[in-house]
Amino acid sequence: MALIDFHRRRHRSDQLRKLRGCAAAASCRQYHFVLDSRGGGLPHLLLVSWIMGRMEGRTIADYGLPWRKMFRAQFWQGALLGFASITALLVFMRVVGVFYFGTIALRGADVWKWAAIYAFVFMLVALREEFRARGYGLYTLSAGIGFWPAAILWSAFFGYSHHGNSGEDWIGLFNAGAFGLLACFLLRRTGNLWMPIGLHMAFDWGQTYFYGVADSGQVLPGHLLNSHSTGAAWLSGGTVGPEGSLLCILLLVVVWILCAGWLREVKYPKSAPALVQTS
Repeated sequence: MALIDFHRRRHRSDQLRKLRGCAAAASCRQYHFVLDSRGGGLPHLLLVSWIMGRMEGRTIADYGLPWRKMFRAQFWQGALLGFASITALLVFMRVVGVFYFGTIALRGADVWKWAAIYAFVFMLVALREEFRARGYGLYTLSAGIGFWPAAILWSAFFGYSHHGNSGEDWIGLFNAGAFGLLACFLLRRTGNLWMPIGLHMAFDWGQTYFYGVADSGQVLPGHLLNSHSTGAAWLSGGTVGPEGSLLCILLLVVVWILCAGWLREVKYPKSAPALVQTS
């Protein structure tokens, strides 16, 4: 009997190790999916923009990405705005009874490890997505049809580019496009992409790591809180996460109004004539 019990315990232990291995592999696949699908291709994008800039007598800074301003005040202002925005949205969702913060899921070194991992990942994601949608392409199209018509077209493309995400729906796509338009506005008023990049990075970091909610339909491992949503999908966001809630539209409008009162001067694109009159 002792021998049988020993083999049973050994069999259960082997099964647990296999399950943990499968879970770890799944986590790695999800992690690489984020990098490949949303953060991949950045070097190629920068290289092509640099080549086009050389041909046109411009620099990457002309397309909204001055490296000397990287991680300066505007980036951190955007990061603070991004984290405050997702926090305010979730607090309001809690007030109306469709979101619950839950309990802390991580302990010890894992808290800082996953915080750093997701800060790095979403910095790459934000840098790639912002420059792809609001870098060289937006600058060039603006020269032909004007800034705001170009911004609307690129924001629509940005929203549609999320349609392949699992769990995404039409409200989430609309809100992604609306976020793109807000990022265009911040580019217009700050003169570069570092504030939109900080906003984008911190909003995604807050969703995925800090609050543990779905980000454009994707739920990833290593989140700080075990939160959950309930109620109608149009209010809670459903499988999309907070970005799929109609309350997110209200949030974007409020942030736009606050930034319009804060950032009054038009600074982009610098080569456009009569910028103040066309803002």
